Amino acid sequence: INYCLEGSSARYEKTPDGHDLDIINRADRETQSLWYPTAPIPLGDKTSEPINIGTTHVHHFYTKRNLVALAKTYSLLGSNQTKFLFTGFIGGATKLNQLHLKNYIFGGGGVNPGPRKGVIYSPSISLESSVPKILMERLKTQIRAFQSLKLSGKSNFLVTTGSAAKIFNNEKFGNSLDYVFIDPPFGSNLMYSELSHTWESWLNVFTNNLEEAIENKTQKKSVDEYRILMTKCFSNIYFLLKPGRWMTVEFSNTQAHVWNNIQSAISNAGFIVGNVSVLDKKQGGINAIVGATAVKQDLVISAYKPEGELENRFIQSGGGEDSAWDFVRTHLKYIPVVKRIGNKLDFISERDPRIIFDRMVAWYVRHNAPVPMSSQEFQAGLRQRFPDRDGMVFLSDQTAEYDKKRLLVVSAPQMELFVSDERSAIDWLTNFIKARPSTYQEIHPEFISQLGAGWKKHEEKPELSDLLEENFIQYDGNGNVPSQIHSYLSTNHKDLRSLEKGDPQLVSKAKDRWYVPDPNKAQDLEVKRDKALLKEFEGYLKSSGRKLKEFRLEVLRAGFKAAWGAKDYHSIIAIAHKIPEEALQEDEKLLLWYDQALTRTEAGG
Repeated sequence: INYCLEGSSARYEKTPDGHDLDIINRADRETQSLWYPTAPIPLGDKTSEPINIGTTHVHHFYTKRNLVALAKTYSLLGSNQTKFLFTGFIGGATKLNQLHLKNYIFGGGGVNPGPRKGVIYSPSISLESSVPKILMERLKTQIRAFQSLKLSGKSNFLVTTGSAAKIFNNEKFGNSLDYVFIDPPFGSNLMYSELSHTWESWLNVFTNNLEEAIENKTQKKSVDEYRILMTKCFSNIYFLLKPGRWMTVEFSNTQAHVWNNIQSAISNAGFIVGNVSVLDKKQGGINAIVGATAVKQDLVISAYKPEGELENRFIQSGGGEDSAWDFVRTHLKYIPVVKRIGNKLDFISERDPRIIFDRMVAWYVRHNAPVPMSSQEFQAGLRQRFPDRDGMVFLSDQTAEYDKKRLLVVSAPQMELFVSDERSAIDWLTNFIKARPSTYQEIHPEFISQLGAGWKKHEEKPELSDLLEENFIQYDGNGNVPSQIHSYLSTNHKDLRSLEKGDPQLVSKAKDRWYVPDPNKAQDLEVKRDKALLKEFEGYLKSSGRKLKEFRLEVLRAGFKAAWGAKDYHSIIAIAHKIPEEALQEDEKLLLWYDQALTRTEAGG
């Protein structure tokens, strides 16, 4: 036996004597007279490791000495009200305890034993914690909590446990909550019911995992089941929340498909996303510190329940074009006017015209109404009705606050744009050509440099010439130089400044340059482009192959939108089954149309 005495760093060794052997024999005798759980460990995504090494029942997680101490402690608990103390500390009394690196990483000496979070991991060398010692630590913590509560004088609160999909699911509780904060399950991050089984066995009360909102192969729950379950939870929160009030969702996952499914569930429940921010916890857990793909910063999604007046106006108007602008005006009230990072202003993506259009489309889709205008028509109407600042859209009475804050910083906030598919490539080209109308030869090297490792796996890479032809206009040298090109050249070339738009020198310099068309011509281009996209979508539908290995997301988006407008839900579902699941789950727009098509089909629409 290798041991040390409390308060001393010296270590000693001895061979077991009669006293030591008596302790072992007493433990054997005590376990026969005391109750403790012996439930089998259920098969699960995280339980296979302990089962494979012979830890097949709950009591196998404990040494006999700790099992006796825990069983004796549990037998002395007088009521269910005190059992939370027991379940609060028994996690540290199992064989899952290992040398924890936390104290070394954050400075300080010694070891901090404890089980590894998020898994059921049996270390090669486990540490046996003293049950009386960890019980006393838990009691001290609990006493401090109760004393703090008593000093605060607060007593008008309710603590309860239940499924978010069902809790307070009663008409009298509708529209009753002022605010909701949730940190929900994120796909397959944590298998809650499996990880809780050990301590639940002592209570003999187990989580009903039928509606546990996770991805789990053992439970046969894919990302689709996860999204459906999360939608049920968010729908109940929507029911409980007062109109115009907010829900905050903390998000922590590196996978795009989980992010999109969370957003889809929020939208399908009726919420409108108003802001997405970074939450820096400063100090992460051990997995966040040492994990190669760990998320160091969580995202916080802020979504609001629309006011009842907006819903009523939409129903009364029948969802026409005026309803779209009514939605935009209402939505802009909820979005932050200014977002600061240090001494800089951050670009507020929710005020990006393209994001606002997506929110408006989702609003109409959720109400099963046709979208009343195209993207270009929407952008043109947006410019006419709302002021713009640094590429962001505001209400008139919000601009004064923004302009005041803008004067205090040196540079304007910049929108980050990563080229990952055809849509983002078009957006990048729009920003580039708007600032610098250029020839193909000038655009090509800049464009190619953007098509890096971030390109989506199944997305077909478009030709630059095709993108230019479909979305922009090239000046051929006939007629006056377009104002977009003239403005750029006269600003950047002194010798071209005071020349008329038809001057041969200016025409020569402007020839073959691509430029962003004015709204009217842009709408004509969009109509032409949509026809081509829909024709290609028809080809996808008629394709005899079971799967489409490579495709254009823009074709799918245009086709899904057109099929939705025609109530052709079966075409949406048919194409969704032809593409790889990750391609569908990782695209927020496709997922919106697909999820709603499934809902309408199941409802007999």
